[in-house]
Amino acid sequence: MDEGTFAEWLKRDGEWINAGDMLFVLESEKAAQEIESFDAGTLRLLPDGPQPGDIVKVGQTIGHLEPKAKQAAESSTPPAAPVKAQQAPPTGAVVAPQSGNPVERKAQQSAASSQASSMKPTVKTIDSAPSSPRARRVASELGVDLSQIAGTGKGGRIRERDVLSAALTAPDKKTSAGRVVAASSLRRTIADRMVNSQQTTAPVTLTRRVDATNLQNLRQQFTAAKTGAAPTVTAVLIKLTALALTKHELLNSRWEDDQIVMPEEVHIGVAVDTPQGLLVPVIRDVQQLSLSDVSRKLEEIKSRAAARKLTPDELRGGTFTITNLGRFGVETFTPIINTPESAILGVGAMRREPVVLADDRIVPRDVLSLSLTFDHRVVDGAPAAEFLQTLAHAIENPAAWLIGS
Repeated sequence: MDEGTFAEWLKRDGEWINAGDMLFVLESEKAAQEIESFDAGTLRLLPDGPQPGDIVKVGQTIGHLEPKAKQAAESSTPPAAPVKAQQAPPTGAVVAPQSGNPVERKAQQSAASSQASSMKPTVKTIDSAPSSPRARRVASELGVDLSQIAGTGKGGRIRERDVLSAALTAPDKKTSAGRVVAASSLRRTIADRMVNSQQTTAPVTLTRRVDATNLQNLRQQFTAAKTGAAPTVTAVLIKLTALALTKHELLNSRWEDDQIVMPEEVHIGVAVDTPQGLLVPVIRDVQQLSLSDVSRKLEEIKSRAAARKLTPDELRGGTFTITNLGRFGVETFTPIINTPESAILGVGAMRREPVVLADDRIVPRDVLSLSLTFDHRVVDGAPAAEFLQTLAHAIENPAAWLIGS
């Protein structure tokens, strides 16, 4: 991360800060994170510090913490004599003498700035409707004029959803080559990662159809038991995939610095579609979780992703990714590897189809399509096919696999 969008201060100017207190909120392309203080002191904001929606660079100073010792020393110093402002230069700016302690200089600069402002020609300011920091950031990315939006929040406050709605309904810019749609920072990040994956891996995709009738029956048993919401197909597949990966470690490996790293843990990334773009939050140690835990965590990360409340830690460290396009009717596709992982599983639509059994009976069954893309630098075709075969067996007999885990 080289830069981020400043969202808001969580503390006030002059407020005492303890180590570990959350100071401000910083947004990256994918998540908003509260930043904590590692020191204690009184917060002093800069006169020209960042405002909500401003871009800040890593390492940029946005405020100061004054320790108690410094405050005590300053309070014991006799009051300084009144400082007269120097004659204003022709430009109308007022320059205050740079004497006294740092706090006095800050006050002098502030007073000088106020006096300089009073010398400038009066400019009528048109107040726009209040807006959230997230709305201002998205508006800046999409080129949306906030003054043209009617906010749906309390008191007419413009929210992120209002900006997105305006962006979708507003006419795109047109050039001789066609319409021009602004790409958000998240869209650009996704584009960079997708291109990097295609350029740095040797992707191969295998597809397979699996009888998922028993998996569907298992979900119906959860519903009949009335012990809560039945786990989704994705939740069951996440758990079964993690169990299959423990038997095929190469598919759970990562390509790093021309070496194959094989972690002991299974951290499954789940592709989540949001209004802003694709995010891949990670469920950790899936092989150790119960199916109900996986189901709960899946719903949590989907909700947090939609609200852009995921933390950076929740978006990294995955060892394998699952993406499900079945709800759109897609059966097979070629998912792109989420580097540096070595494989990704695409889940297609489940169809009710006639199937010929071993005794030649034709019966209706629930058939699921799977698409496995793997990095041929790390995994050969046969081991990848063996993993897909193991996963298929787990899907065909989910109860036995889940009880055994």
